[in-house]
Amino acid sequence: MATLLIVHHTPSPHCQAMFEAVVSGATDPEITGVEVVRRAALSVSASDFLGADGYVLGSPANLGSISGALKHAFDGSYYQILDSTRGRPFGLYLHGNEGTEGAQAAVDRITTGLGWEKAAQYVIASNKPDKAVLEACWELGAAVAAGIMAT
Repeated sequence: MATLLIVHHTPSPHCQAMFEAVVSGATDPEITGVEVVRRAALSVSASDFLGADGYVLGSPANLGSISGALKHAFDGSYYQILDSTRGRPFGLYLHGNEGTEGAQAAVDRITTGLGWEKAAQYVIASNKPDKAVLEACWELGAAVAAGIMAT
């Protein structure tokens, strides 16, 4: 069975709504053979990354970058997962009122260094996520999960 790891930092109702939509898409009944594992960014371990076949990352954009929690997840695991996770697919959702470009750039730098493959368009939202944003989050979760069904 393939494993999708969703690493998230959800300090606000807006981030929580986006997270729930991603989980809903990833756990759609039409997607079979994929276990969805959810880990808060401050509790994820290198073993969690190593045990997954794909990833969805979720974060608020804080002060022009990803949350400290998501950065901490990579700070604590980066070199342990560097050679073993190359080529794995990932997706990203961000929520921020401004500075999302810096957060996106931070994730791009980290995932490029790890050799991960972008599996779906990023979902980036500001203000309260509307129906279109939540649908895009659902699609993000479904796309990454469906992409690892055969692994």
